[in-house]
Amino acid sequence: MAHIQFTLNDLKRILIEGAGTDEAVDLDGDILDRTFQELGYESLALLETGGRIEREYGIALGDDLLLDGSTPRSLVGAVNDLLNLATEPTR
Repeated sequence: MAHIQFTLNDLKRILIEGAGTDEAVDLDGDILDRTFQELGYESLALLETGGRIEREYGIALGDDLLLDGSTPRSLVGAVNDLLNLATEPTR
């Protein structure tokens, strides 16, 4: 099975497709360590984002991963960890 990588650009695309962006938020800026709340994304938008990631990448994210001060860096890392688990060969 091919290794799939989830990138910040993938996350930005999904955020924009699912919830749009606030005019005051520059997703092209340094956003990796800003919380989603600081970026203007509330819990409903984050749950929609998580659902889109799950459907597109075939993984299951916990709701707590998207809430409680999570950042784009933490979400991208968690998605990649799950993708790596899904592509590891079984013994």
